Amino acid sequence: MYIPKPLEDKITIPHLKKLKQQGEKFASLTAYDYSFARLVEECGVEVVLVGDSLGMVIQGHDTTIPVTLDDIRYHGKAVAAGLENAMLMLDMPFGSVNSPQQALDNASELIKQTEAQVVKLEGWESQLQTVETLAHFGIATCAHLGLQPQMVHKMGGYSVQGKAKSAAERMLATAVDLQGAGADILLLECVPASLATKITAELEIPVIGIGAGPDVDGQILVLQDVLNVTVGKKPKFSKNFMQGQPSIQSAISRYVQEVKRGKFPDKTHIFS
Repeated sequence: MYIPKPLEDKITIPHLKKLKQQGEKFASLTAYDYSFARLVEECGVEVVLVGDSLGMVIQGHDTTIPVTLDDIRYHGKAVAAGLENAMLMLDMPFGSVNSPQQALDNASELIKQTEAQVVKLEGWESQLQTVETLAHFGIATCAHLGLQPQMVHKMGGYSVQGKAKSAAERMLATAVDLQGAGADILLLECVPASLATKITAELEIPVIGIGAGPDVDGQILVLQDVLNVTVGKKPKFSKNFMQGQPSIQSAISRYVQEVKRGKFPDKTHIFS
């Protein structure tokens, strides 16, 4: 049985950067309500994301696109009430960052109303000006490269990104540019492990991976995948941490400890 290890310190951007510098892994999970927010923090999860994945696992949509700012605001408030030391990150939903000014207005309101520390936004080079604008006004950002669920119709489905040499070079260059624009964290989703390793080594900011191999600084999964309650096909990068565990707390603690010890992800959960 895995025993929960509660957080002892407040998690901040400098804290995550220090972990990266020391070569220590950190764990992230999604949460969408007060009860699970308290539980995942008690199990030692450093970063809690109110992701637009709620559109699929909470609302039952086929994609994340229907999720609204009001949805993120509602769930963000509920999760914030359950957190004391973990960092709260919010997704900026589809259509909420169509211009730097729109992103600034929406992110400012979300942060004021939920007390989140970081907002996460999808996009490629289009993120640069937005990230720079948000940074100028003191809003911490997590940029998102690789598979971007909000672009599922443009991409034609959910597939690994950055496999071709030109695509990998573009992703690395964009990651460096996003750091230069003021991004505080980078999330890589469904990219070859070797590419994620290069990007993580190149950047000074922490890199969180989901389906991005073991060499990133932190890992994130959708809570429902960890607890094996996701309806339908499970992503290759996920793992059923409930298997063999007597409780939800033990399962989440197992996830945290496997991330920190470098046991998750293993070769069955990564892309080449």
